[in-house]
Amino acid sequence: MRRLTTLLCLLTASAASSQESNPGAHNWPQFRGTRALGIAEGDSVPAEWDVATDKNVAWKTPIPGMAHSSPIVWGDRVFVTTAVRRDAESELSSLYGSRGYGAGDSVPNESEHQFALLCLDKNTGEVLWTRTAHEGVPRIKRHPKSSHANPTPATDGKRVVAYFGSEGLYSYDLSGELQWKRDFGVLNVGAPDHPDKEDFQWGVASSPVLHDDRVFVQCDQEGRSFVAALDANTGEDLWRVEREEDSTWSTPTVHAGEHPQLIINGYKHIGGYDLRDGEELWKLVGGGDVPIPTPVVADGLVFLTSAHGRSRPVRAVRVQARGLLNDDPDQDPNLVWQNSRRGIYTQTPLVHDGLLYCCSDGGVLSCYEADSGTEVYRQRVGAGATGFSGSPVLADGKLFLSGESGQIFVIRAGREFEEIATNEMAETCMATPAISAGTLFIRTRNHLVAVREEK
Repeated sequence: MRRLTTLLCLLTASAASSQESNPGAHNWPQFRGTRALGIAEGDSVPAEWDVATDKNVAWKTPIPGMAHSSPIVWGDRVFVTTAVRRDAESELSSLYGSRGYGAGDSVPNESEHQFALLCLDKNTGEVLWTRTAHEGVPRIKRHPKSSHANPTPATDGKRVVAYFGSEGLYSYDLSGELQWKRDFGVLNVGAPDHPDKEDFQWGVASSPVLHDDRVFVQCDQEGRSFVAALDANTGEDLWRVEREEDSTWSTPTVHAGEHPQLIINGYKHIGGYDLRDGEELWKLVGGGDVPIPTPVVADGLVFLTSAHGRSRPVRAVRVQARGLLNDDPDQDPNLVWQNSRRGIYTQTPLVHDGLLYCCSDGGVLSCYEADSGTEVYRQRVGAGATGFSGSPVLADGKLFLSGESGQIFVIRAGREFEEIATNEMAETCMATPAISAGTLFIRTRNHLVAVREEK
């Protein structure tokens, strides 16, 4: 019996290790899945579906409130967060191309909200439980295009952590029992260096990341910015490092391979931190001054991008980089290549089979050779009638791009641009989809929709 128990423990540990290292595994544990790659290999995923007729639609479940957080998946469960306004429907405006697009003033006078985590059955869409993390008037305002539940939750199969910015960080077990909570105080995330700090608050969007019994959080704001590692069992700080940084909206990336580190996008401080103690390993300064995309690591390179203001770079940095980097590939061998004008504003890039895909908020998809930055193609997705806030994901040789106005565009992965299909969701789409075991989970304005091939 003891030998059998030992064998089972080894098999469980091996499976967990495989899940962490294999982007084709069926769990999708955080924003953009395993290691934020946005890739789920190994299963067939439909290119076409029809929400109106239920063709290739397994289920469609109403989700109350308004949130831009993405769904995550572990085993047979799906988790999503939301913020439900008590006395009225939350309004969404300033979408790409609309009247008022680009406005930076906050939504005024919003009333009490319920901040909640929901658990759904992956196969049926049934809501298994709902937990209210916090109730009250939001402590900061939001951008008219934003929500009060932007960060995507994270899970490691033992717990789910849900982050609501100034309303706190909460850890639950998979049955919905609260394990611990943390209050980081008021996080004034908004227009960088704007003189009117209160009326230009935009809301928190950086998602937590779970790795090796640690929760990593990036809290960049118009105040004392910091990055921290918390004990996932207790919520207590293991380390915390202050950052000389303005507001950012990027989720950090854990690189656990050779040269392990926590990698953070930013404006004044892009860089890598030692996972063990938070020691700064490397630093890069400059770029777009409203950093949103998450760093992506592939083939020994860190891919970084940002846009807004005078600079919009796409960059590839070696994971073994150390020290303060020069923002010129000719002057620093750690900066492998840089395109100074093709950076993207909101979406996180995707790397697959040696190619880097970057889609702008206006729907221009650029494909580069990942190792050199050489442009392969640059094409507009759709007719240019929608914007793109959610990031691309890939499965079954296909890229899935969610348009704000409700279309999911399907693009063939590879060196030739081929738009395979356009699928109408009939609701605004702001969140990044998740993929698990051949099922595409799409969060729309009012629903969570599961798309998979009909048997």
